[in-house]
Amino acid sequence: MDDAPYAPNPSSSVPTRRGFLRAAGLTAAGGLTLGLGPVAAGRAAAARAATFDYTSRQTFDEFDAAYLQSGFGPDNNNEAGGLAWQQSYVLDSYVKMYLAHGDTYYLDKLIDHVDTVLTHRDSERGVADYRGLSLPAWRTMHPYTLGVCALKDQNGTTTLEIRSGRNNTDDAHVTVTHGDGDTFSLVVRHETFDFTDTFDNLTMDPASPDYAVRRIYDAYPGSILCTAFDQNVGTRPAAGTTSMFAQPFIFGVHTGMITYPMASFARIVNTTPSLAASPYYQGKADEYLDAAMNAVAVHDHEWRETSNGGYYSWEKGAYTAFDGQAKPLNQTLALGRTVLEIAAATGDPTYVHRATALATMFRNDMLDHDADGTPTLIWYYFPTYSAAWEGYTKTGSPETDVSIHKPQYATANGYKNFEDYSHGAIGADFAVLAARLGFGFTQRDMQQLAATFTENVATTDADGLANVVYVINGTGATRSSPLGAARWMALSGWDRDVFHHCLAIYTDRDIEPTPVSGTRLFGVAQLNWGAHARGARRRIRRVT
Repeated sequence: MDDAPYAPNPSSSVPTRRGFLRAAGLTAAGGLTLGLGPVAAGRAAAARAATFDYTSRQTFDEFDAAYLQSGFGPDNNNEAGGLAWQQSYVLDSYVKMYLAHGDTYYLDKLIDHVDTVLTHRDSERGVADYRGLSLPAWRTMHPYTLGVCALKDQNGTTTLEIRSGRNNTDDAHVTVTHGDGDTFSLVVRHETFDFTDTFDNLTMDPASPDYAVRRIYDAYPGSILCTAFDQNVGTRPAAGTTSMFAQPFIFGVHTGMITYPMASFARIVNTTPSLAASPYYQGKADEYLDAAMNAVAVHDHEWRETSNGGYYSWEKGAYTAFDGQAKPLNQTLALGRTVLEIAAATGDPTYVHRATALATMFRNDMLDHDADGTPTLIWYYFPTYSAAWEGYTKTGSPETDVSIHKPQYATANGYKNFEDYSHGAIGADFAVLAARLGFGFTQRDMQQLAATFTENVATTDADGLANVVYVINGTGATRSSPLGAARWMALSGWDRDVFHHCLAIYTDRDIEPTPVSGTRLFGVAQLNWGAHARGARRRIRRVT
């Protein structure tokens, strides 16, 4: 039970008088602000009497029962992202509830769900990714992956492929009309975004200045981010309208989200003598650890290392819009959390090495930021070593371009936006886990990272409700639904205001059980974990 973000006293689920006054921005004598930053400043709303105690088992169980009516349970596959962005939070909720209350009831619930989730791996379902490989991971399609429209000639043979770099590509289609001789025109329409790109008087002759592949390449990006690929048939497409379809692809971020709770379970069992002594729990830990390792191995071809650490990158030609480039930090670190847990569970040198390299990379990519005199840590959405962060232009040939499907991007200054608070929660959780396991992050780093939440992210809105701003450097509008802030809970071990602010977000809105969101359920689990988890040590077990 050393995974606690905080070692509370018996009444820790209820803010102290000083804690309430800190939240209100008042002192006990005179009503002066304490100068505690956005968590404290200007909180106008008085404490509200919530219907639920969001730090109690009873409340979590009510939310859990409601969520299981959602239709996003473990019986779903991941082709629309349901396992990655719904079920993964449910699995992690059971991990956190076990850590909060020490009751194996929640481990048993986790097992029930994981056993079903594992049946939806591509290798179990008999389905394949875009390469034709059936692997022990979970593919996805619409709305996340690149879309392809296979245009056939009059003989029914695919002669030209049109692809779009935008998501939701199942809502796109291509209309072919014939002109004089062998010419033709394309109208590419994307219904979701209400975008249309038109290409007139094309030909399939590579020697012609109107060669379809060259004309579409030169016109990139247009509005639909179209690229074209000649299938070397030599004939023009038949007239008519053809739908675009998202291609099956396995995202590392999805693999990480789904396997992280499995690997956490395995590490908890392996390092808890009473659980390790149980043939049942140890057997399940071995099974889930093996499943997590097999799933992570699906992405071995995406692993890269430099002198500044390690990261995951998409291979050029992969059916994702940023093929050929380093992944956004949240996507690398989502898989990285599983790598950390496997390293802790096994001590395997390969995983220890990768965990070290990932932690080194992330810390090197963080910036020290001053929030009105308080040091914080911030980072960009794309890592600073990525092509997207720098921005790039077309070279004139797909063979020498950075990316097949995105031949140019953010050409002026690159995409240098700082991370948003939602994706940033993955990075923050990775950093805390790395610190506890002894992978590079220091106690001072954790104090600064906690301040990133309390000083930059946490705020109150115009109604006096606890809220968060969008960007981790403290910019952006407040959120209409800030419940995901509780995903930063692991940092409450370094600043208790993290817990109190996340609790206030729920109590201020009197959030009720709903079958809508796995993150809402996870938020209640995080509040239980923050309030009740036992053990003051912030480090679980140093891995060597």
